[in-house]
Amino acid sequence: MSRTLWIILAVIGVAAILLMINHESGTTLGFLNEDFAGLIWLGVLAAVIGAGLLRSGHRFGEMARSFGLWALIVLALVAGYQYRYELQDFGNRVTAGLIPGSPLMLGTEDGRATVALDKGRGGHFEVRMAINGAPVQAIVDTGATTTVLSAEDARAAGFDPQSLNYTVRVSTANGTASAAAVRADEIVVGNISRRNMPVLVAAPGALRQSLLGMNFIGSLSGFDVRGDRMVLRD
Repeated sequence: MSRTLWIILAVIGVAAILLMINHESGTTLGFLNEDFAGLIWLGVLAAVIGAGLLRSGHRFGEMARSFGLWALIVLALVAGYQYRYELQDFGNRVTAGLIPGSPLMLGTEDGRATVALDKGRGGHFEVRMAINGAPVQAIVDTGATTTVLSAEDARAAGFDPQSLNYTVRVSTANGTASAAAVRADEIVVGNISRRNMPVLVAAPGALRQSLLGMNFIGSLSGFDVRGDRMVLRD
């Protein structure tokens, strides 16, 4: 075993002992334990890369370029980890722009899951939810007492529109229509989930787009509208 490897193992061992000794105090050699551990990790990584470059036999200029490339890769990984939440938010924004109704932002607030939605092109808040695992594009309708599925979305969610009894009268944008009462095993909006919820299935041809109604929204701890954004709180 080479001398360099022994030195690296010794450094790791000493660092681990120091971290264990200073576990209660939270600091090691003036650094927070987390920062000290990260510093040791970066030092070991740099030592391993440097040793590999020196043993490769390449000229100094080539080694410097290789070392610089590895340093950039390490910095990119560290930066990506530090800004992971911002990158996730950016990805959600891009997805929301490409797929209307996709949750714009997933997070927590006071320990509760939150979902942010933007207005769609028609001026309504749209949501891409999942009912019984099937994706459903719906309009958030605070005037609808119950979540209402179009016949097409109901079929995708596992209901058979042809076998239902349409005995419930509902008001839609196209007027009054008949609907059938069923229960959804699960309704999921972003990172908010509700199980065994009553929903209505509109008669075939009576509803063009499904509606997310107050039976789901009313089960939340709260929601508010800030301009073109709606925030749902579990």
